[in-house]
Amino acid sequence: MILFTLTTALLALLAVAQMAAGAEAEKPNIILCMTDDQGWGDVSYNGLTRIKTPNIDAMAAAGLRLNRFYAQQSCSPTRASVMTGRHPNRMGVFWPGMKLRKQELILPQAVKQAGYATGHFGKWHLNGVSGTGKVMPDSDPLAPQNCGFDESFSVSNYFETNTTFGRNGIPEQTTGDGSDVIVGEALKFIGAAAGQQKPFLALVWFGSPHVPHKPLPEDLKAAGGSAYYGELLGVDRALGTLRAGLRILGLADNTMLWFSSDNGGWLDPAKPDAHGTNLDLRGRKGDMWEGGLRVPGIIEWPARIKPTVTDVPAGVVDIFPTIVDLLQIKREHPVPLDGISLLPLIDGRMKQRPQPMGFWQFAGDQKKFTPDSGPSAWTDNQYKLVKTKPNHWELYDLVADRSEKTDISAAHPEVVSRMTAEMERWHLSVIRSYNGQDYTKK
Repeated sequence: MILFTLTTALLALLAVAQMAAGAEAEKPNIILCMTDDQGWGDVSYNGLTRIKTPNIDAMAAAGLRLNRFYAQQSCSPTRASVMTGRHPNRMGVFWPGMKLRKQELILPQAVKQAGYATGHFGKWHLNGVSGTGKVMPDSDPLAPQNCGFDESFSVSNYFETNTTFGRNGIPEQTTGDGSDVIVGEALKFIGAAAGQQKPFLALVWFGSPHVPHKPLPEDLKAAGGSAYYGELLGVDRALGTLRAGLRILGLADNTMLWFSSDNGGWLDPAKPDAHGTNLDLRGRKGDMWEGGLRVPGIIEWPARIKPTVTDVPAGVVDIFPTIVDLLQIKREHPVPLDGISLLPLIDGRMKQRPQPMGFWQFAGDQKKFTPDSGPSAWTDNQYKLVKTKPNHWELYDLVADRSEKTDISAAHPEVVSRMTAEMERWHLSVIRSYNGQDYTKK
């Protein structure tokens, strides 16, 4: 059984810090942090007042704060996009609990080509298992340890306190907040990689603040009795531990640290105080509206990023292309990517996004996948086209109307015509991918 405390983690790092000194290679270390169901308004820097998120705020103040950062509409689809740089419908990850295709080149496999150590910590949700997080044994071909990760301390889905995780598939009981636990395990992995003078990729995927909301008693009290925000306090504390640990190890400057949520907040009209907030954004988790898609997004990398706030649209679908570009990784069998490299944005050279982003909430029979299979959206630097049903499109100016209150399609038929044509070409490309036409083998 593991009993985690902040002091334990930092003392352990101090023990390896001297060994790690000078270990920071030219290649940057990469950490991807992602929360579960955290709304766009659930950070203090976006106006949250119920609690404070000082560590997330400090990260935003020190790095590149992405005011228009987009996930997919729900958790497994977002994770599939992170891993591939592709829209999840291309590989049939339409909804939570759906499987990632083994034919896909995914991020840990790509960075291993560049000599990286790889580790996954926390929620996975790409192996086709729904419900509360479970240990993923070695017999599961889609467990993290079978998908390119050297180390994993993971479960299949969301988790709370006193969780049994799988250490490379072997059950291990822990005590305490799951957010603290996975960061402690990630820091052990990071310290070991630094001691070997090896660059690393670490995925730290939190299970909070997803239901059923079971924070530590002290966090519940600090959050004024809100279990949701009690869990978010645990996440913020754990991120503080992670950032402090990187500094103790001398790795902070050359570590590219990403933070985002996996979708917009789940707002329940019957229980308005039980979950988070998307502030004035329309909609919630599962929607094609901004409240379902726009999430907090930050990239901190002191060696390369000066404190910056940007309104250039970006998203989880850009993570894979950015890292592949950064490390100059060659894809042996290139497939269509929906994301772009954000290195020009990171370096201050991107003033507008060069291509739109597509979103698509699949609904219907998977054997009859057509452009009318569920609502979709097409977003560029100013406009967002939303296809709410067959042959019906709405247009919104996100610069002037981020709350998507006024449909301006009638006033801008030329924009609707252009964006509809772009969206329809994209729909057909996604369907070709789903039908297996990207792969050299079935």
